[in-house]
Amino acid sequence: MKRSGGWTAAEPTVGEMQLDERSSLRRVAGLSTELTDITEVEYRQLRLERVVLVGVWTTGSAAQADASMTELAALAETAGSEVLEGLIQRRDKPDPATYIGSGKAEELRAVVLETGADTVICDGELTPAQLTALEKVVKVKVIDRTALILDIFAQHATSREGKAQVALAQMEYMLPRLRGWGESMSRQAGGRAGSNGGVGLRGPGETKIETDRRRIRERMAKLRREIREMKTARDTMRARRNSSGIPSVAIVGYTNAGKSSLMNALTGAGLLVQDALFATLDPTTRRADLDDGREVVFTDTVGFVRHLPTQLVEAFRSTLEEVTGADLLLHVVDGSDALPAEQIKAVREVITDVIKEQGTSAPPELLVVNKIDALDPMALTRLRGQLPDAAFVSANTGLGIDALRDRLAEVLGGLDVEIGVLLPYTRGDLLARIHADGRIISATHEEGGTRVRARVPHSLAAALSEYAHAGGTPESNGHTTS
Repeated sequence: MKRSGGWTAAEPTVGEMQLDERSSLRRVAGLSTELTDITEVEYRQLRLERVVLVGVWTTGSAAQADASMTELAALAETAGSEVLEGLIQRRDKPDPATYIGSGKAEELRAVVLETGADTVICDGELTPAQLTALEKVVKVKVIDRTALILDIFAQHATSREGKAQVALAQMEYMLPRLRGWGESMSRQAGGRAGSNGGVGLRGPGETKIETDRRRIRERMAKLRREIREMKTARDTMRARRNSSGIPSVAIVGYTNAGKSSLMNALTGAGLLVQDALFATLDPTTRRADLDDGREVVFTDTVGFVRHLPTQLVEAFRSTLEEVTGADLLLHVVDGSDALPAEQIKAVREVITDVIKEQGTSAPPELLVVNKIDALDPMALTRLRGQLPDAAFVSANTGLGIDALRDRLAEVLGGLDVEIGVLLPYTRGDLLARIHADGRIISATHEEGGTRVRARVPHSLAAALSEYAHAGGTPESNGHTTS
């Protein structure tokens, strides 16, 4: 768009437009969330405002317990709430009745009254019985960590697939937790069983809560079918990328570690960047050229978190499969976090589960420590000692990005295989692919075609396999992995 000064304003990126849209949909403060005697199923639609956090410290150090509560506070703020207070209960295991025990529950009620909070968030997944019992004591809405994360995902999902995955995860969580008040949930659809109800009204019928459960199961079955169909389309696109011979790099990591920022720094993708947990959910794929001319496909994936709800892992299975088909995992770690090793462990646990489910081997991993601009020199030196093989960058300032590109070229080059082929002159297309995607070691023109020795990606080596027997010397026949 032309301005009076004569310059043209830059087009906003996709990420900037998404951020504007997200800011325009902020939650409205002042809506009551007090528990009321309602007659319909409580679907636990969350309107978080003023919250008190509570956690049970069972294992690990005090620093780990504090980090977990700090993370819960960040999750609550990302969901749009104001954190007023936080409590930790030291126990061998959570109380089976109220999660924190009756004495701590009464103390929690006093804190709720003192602060004027309208919601309590527990740092763990509570059973339906624990939720009900704790709500009876504190007399405000109680939700757990799983419901909180699901709520954030519901706010941030933008694509059709992402919305379907989140809806499925929410219904899986909600199904065993359906409840209501009054006679509504026990009233029989058939009316007065065994009495003079009239034609069509006799018999046991179906209770209201059973009707709701059946409808939810039907909706879940429909969502699973839709996700399977979308998975087929995703698998087709992934297979097309793999057959192109272009190396695929999946960017994985803890939520808010800076995966989207790194993706923007490497590819100029213009993805949404926000200092919030689970800011981006939908995987994005972009192509970029490394300094040696090699073309690479980068895929930004959903972030992970400690104790990621199993419902989300199951629902986002097709999205997480982007990891299994990659040639390299770019594992991004938040260098400014107090416990980066805990982040690395949480991410690897989820990836291991997904890869085990697929029955494939794990791709090689390159650790990238991000946000080094937020570290003091002593902390950075200590981190370099703990993670000697990692690359250290700042996606925000660009520090270390060029070195990371060189490292990527080196690692991806090591993943190539060496081939020796005799290509007929009629297969100039294959020779062009070797030039584009590989590195030619030697090439000579003979009567039968062009004899080539080169290092190429695995997928291209498979396409050239029928010409490998004509490669000449024993050393160059077939392909040898590095």
